[in-house]
Amino acid sequence: MSHQFPILEWPILAGLVVGAMMIAMPANADALKDEIAPTGKLRVAIAISPAGGAFWSTKTESGSYAGVPVDLGKAMAEQLGVPVEYVAHNNSGQIVDAVSKGTWDVTFLPKDPEREARMSFGPIYEVADATYIVKPGSAVTNFATLDQPGIRIAAVNNTTTMRGAIAHLKNAKVTGYQTYDEIEGLLKKGEIDAFALSRDQLNAMSKKIPGTRVLDETFKQTVTAVAVPPNHPQALAFAVKFLTEAISNGTLRKAYDNNGLKDSPIRTQTK
Repeated sequence: MSHQFPILEWPILAGLVVGAMMIAMPANADALKDEIAPTGKLRVAIAISPAGGAFWSTKTESGSYAGVPVDLGKAMAEQLGVPVEYVAHNNSGQIVDAVSKGTWDVTFLPKDPEREARMSFGPIYEVADATYIVKPGSAVTNFATLDQPGIRIAAVNNTTTMRGAIAHLKNAKVTGYQTYDEIEGLLKKGEIDAFALSRDQLNAMSKKIPGTRVLDETFKQTVTAVAVPPNHPQALAFAVKFLTEAISNGTLRKAYDNNGLKDSPIRTQTK
């Protein structure tokens, strides 16, 4: 014989259920915020270059920042209901080195096995081809003529592209520099023979430096993904959910379009 509650008890029971949900939900939300935004702000680590792009951001004349990671970080902070704060670096290697210092909460950067050992990655939202740009007047036309003794190759220090270039080239010397700007200056002066970076960045650079040429071949593909510090399971789960939805609901496409990438297809990977 089944029990039935008197009709007058249902409002009381409903109130208890709703009350329990209201207690549980803020507790879960607070736990997430404590882990992903312990300072009360979502601190988004970004790297600065003049060209911007899907990974790189730029500093505007007003002193603020623009870029795909900037837009994604802002949207993520809005979902969390906290302010956003951007933590600028010269390159992705500096972002990785800062992970142990606790100075940022989330980032969007190229990943490789070395970095996967130091932080937790979510979905990939960009796949970029890496190649080289050669200095004005260079006789280099392909990888074979580039990879020769005495050829000086620049790369942004401690990046996935630098590690890829070192693995790719057997004879040319690869040297790391801290900033994109420094390397651009060396290329203009002819003090380096080539610069290794993603093709979209180098295509933008070639328009600024007459006589330079971007090689047609590709030596590696760089994948860019959302990442959080290690041992932050709630932060990682939120970042995975956020970026998965951003890819499917148009948030990522809008970020591309807002940052000069209207003609760039979104290239993702499941792993």
